[in-house]
Amino acid sequence: MFVDEARIFVKAGAGGKGCDSFYRDKHMRHARPDGGDGGNGGEIVIIADGRIKTLLDFRYKQHYKAANGGHGSSKGKTGRTGKDSVLRVPRGTIVRDYETKLLIKDLTDDQQSIIVAEGGRGGWGNAHKQGSKPPRPGEERTIGLELKLIADVGIIGFPNAGKSTLISQISKVKSKIAQYHFTTKQPVLGFVPDEENSFIIADLPGIIEGAHKGKGLGDRFLKHAERTKILVHMVDIAGSEGRDPLQDYQKINHEINEYGDILNAKHKLVVANKVDLPEAKEHIQRFHAKYKQDIIEISAKDKIGLDELVEKLRAILCQESSRDQ
Repeated sequence: MFVDEARIFVKAGAGGKGCDSFYRDKHMRHARPDGGDGGNGGEIVIIADGRIKTLLDFRYKQHYKAANGGHGSSKGKTGRTGKDSVLRVPRGTIVRDYETKLLIKDLTDDQQSIIVAEGGRGGWGNAHKQGSKPPRPGEERTIGLELKLIADVGIIGFPNAGKSTLISQISKVKSKIAQYHFTTKQPVLGFVPDEENSFIIADLPGIIEGAHKGKGLGDRFLKHAERTKILVHMVDIAGSEGRDPLQDYQKINHEINEYGDILNAKHKLVVANKVDLPEAKEHIQRFHAKYKQDIIEISAKDKIGLDELVEKLRAILCQESSRDQ
């Protein structure tokens, strides 16, 4: 199960109590205060971990608490610091305050971390000249976690356009493939290897009309395209599902436009799949006549045009990297 949203409650540890004690020996006229401080409470830390792929664990366990600090003792001994509670999330997780919706951290890098609840400070023992002070409680809050996949290329299109077949052919992942709608029910990441210019490609579940409004969970799937550098718009150019390929292209473009500027501004490649079928030729001619733009013709099933597509993607990604530097 792929889970890309979760809500958790976190509570940092309370500080330990400071000690009120006095040291006496037979040579001292007055006892000397020697109470040690309490230890600080443990913190709640969230760390991005590239080995974790979903937020599923946080659906089953939603409450997390760090350890309290130890109490101070005589002879100026400070209590132990409470053990932190470390939560590991997938790379690409956005951490927000659930109540205010304010962004706390966008964890885009592996092992990047953020403290979301600070432990309470330990109380002062009476060894301080200012006297003892009570400990402080640890912070507590409700946190919202939202995962947006990090990929270089995202494949979008209607269900059964051939996205899963393509990613299975060009990357080191085997996405489930079948001749029925919504076979891909969760985003799948594939790694396209190369000695110098490897990249990650995301097979996003099929988009349908009204996706930008949440129909068919489309808005949740489209958000995973936000971090990509290239959108591959795949069209079943043979119309093998009984739909008009030109209308499919127009409808998906509409969903992208309505979703917002983030997707609109991305580099897009139109890929016409299933060119091995006899109906494809006529629809390709219609497409060129109406839209006057380049398309890459492929058959993911028969591995036609895949090398050209991969090289084109690598070239665009190299250009994007040069601009970022």
